[in-house]
Amino acid sequence: MHPLRGVRCIPSPLAQILNTSKTAQAQILSDWMLPGTCVIYRRADLLKAADRYHKDGVEAVVTKQDRMHCGHGIRRWESMENLYNVVSMLPSAYPFVLQPFLTRFTDVRVILVGDFVEAYSRTNPHNFRQNLAAGGTHRPFSLSKEMEAFCRAVMERGRFPYAHVDLQVVDETTVYLSEIALNGGIAGADIDRKRLDQKKQALVEAVARASSLEGSPERIDCDG
Repeated sequence: MHPLRGVRCIPSPLAQILNTSKTAQAQILSDWMLPGTCVIYRRADLLKAADRYHKDGVEAVVTKQDRMHCGHGIRRWESMENLYNVVSMLPSAYPFVLQPFLTRFTDVRVILVGDFVEAYSRTNPHNFRQNLAAGGTHRPFSLSKEMEAFCRAVMERGRFPYAHVDLQVVDETTVYLSEIALNGGIAGADIDRKRLDQKKQALVEAVARASSLEGSPERIDCDG
């Protein structure tokens, strides 16, 4: 809420920024992401990251191009040297997210809207991009209370009223955030788009009503 104008946006401006920018997510939500995840803004950042990765024994890496979705901007590189040889000559490639390539994990999408929670895994043995847009298959996933708490902690930090959260689940106790969005694909979910949108709208209206009862100046609710 703006302290003087009394404007409240739902979803919050922070959530709307994070929704569209992978680099912003890596900056704000890095505590929940795979260790070593960072944002590369220029050639010097890439060289520093290469030194750090080499010291840590990291070989294959993944880059995520900012503001691209459906796995189109995700690329795997066999080494930091290969990445540097290409990207250092392409100024237009910056900024992008860099992280170690995780070889074994379960790719899970979690949809959270208020008390509603649904999760499903995505698998593609022929493509490291596990999402369904890249030809993967799906099955229901049993989300533990700890994993749900993990998702809600990410949502709280990003001020997301609802979210589609992508997780990298290594084992029962090791979970990393891959990405978060306000809206995303639901091809593997039981809920349909119409019902999901109704739940999101109902939540937005409930938050707006609760805000109006706080006694603060009149607010403008923005369903972004």
